[in-house]
Amino acid sequence: MTAQTCPRQHRNNTMDSVALEPSLYTVKAVFILDNDGNRLLSKYYDPDLYPSMKEQRSFEKNVFNKTHKADNEIAFLEGMTIVYKGSIDLFFYVVGSAQENELMLMAVLNCLFESLSQILRKNVERRCLLDNMDGVFLVVDEIIDGGVILESDPQQVVEKVNYRAGSEQAFGFVLFDYITGNVEAQSSSSQYA
Repeated sequence: MTAQTCPRQHRNNTMDSVALEPSLYTVKAVFILDNDGNRLLSKYYDPDLYPSMKEQRSFEKNVFNKTHKADNEIAFLEGMTIVYKGSIDLFFYVVGSAQENELMLMAVLNCLFESLSQILRKNVERRCLLDNMDGVFLVVDEIIDGGVILESDPQQVVEKVNYRAGSEQAFGFVLFDYITGNVEAQSSSSQYA
């Protein structure tokens, strides 16, 4: 009897230790909802976690219903650790596994919020967010890549986003001038370079 229980216990202990091993894939999902619980932005980094759009929206609705009237910053729902923050008419959420360090998730959430606050000039509300959605996606991509936290310093994120947006914009003008044959713009820009 002891010989049979030992392998099971060993297997269970091994499975528990595998589940608790640290991983770079910290963030399972990020989403921003409006004050009615409607999705404005969402990125799911774990393909096994709510693979369909219907499952994602159901999860987001459950999270919103549990958190939109609460004064807490952390929630545990459906085996996930969720940190969140509300602002005027928006709710920001960062989701990790049940074993994830809440402080790391909170650092991502704070970086996201502060970066957006700087980019949106402290006007973090639904209308302004929707008007600047391309910048919002750039911010999220600078902070998290495939569930791995890349950056948690809002200043660094804003600098990278401004650099990327500036270089893409300049390239767009050069391309437009080339396509339209606007030789004046090309020669005047080369004059100042």
